[in-house]
Amino acid sequence: MSGFKEPGFADRQKAALQARKDILNKFRAQPGPDDPAVKQRQAERAAQAAERAEARRLREAVKAEAAAREAEAARLAAEQIEREKAEAAAREAALEAERKAARDARYAARKARGKKR
Repeated sequence: MSGFKEPGFADRQKAALQARKDILNKFRAQPGPDDPAVKQRQAERAAQAAERAEARRLREAVKAEAAAREAEAARLAAEQIEREKAEAAAREAALEAERKAARDARYAARKARGKKR
């Protein structure tokens, strides 16, 4: 049975040279920028980017429309609250005037009773 043979310097150098050649051949085998397949992939990527941009624009338009509806609803709610506050203040003022009139009438009645005697 033979044991493991440690690769020598020459073997390692030969393996490194072969690896460099393989990498260079792989790089040379790649298609250039004017290759029809490369141009087709670039066109497909551009089309996909355009589709994504259009979808993003549509989403943003929908969000803007929803925000406008929410702002309008908030404005209407604020106006309703202000109207209710104004009505409540008017009712309170009318009630206070009524109370004052009743108090003044009681005071006048008390004064009138005091003068009879």
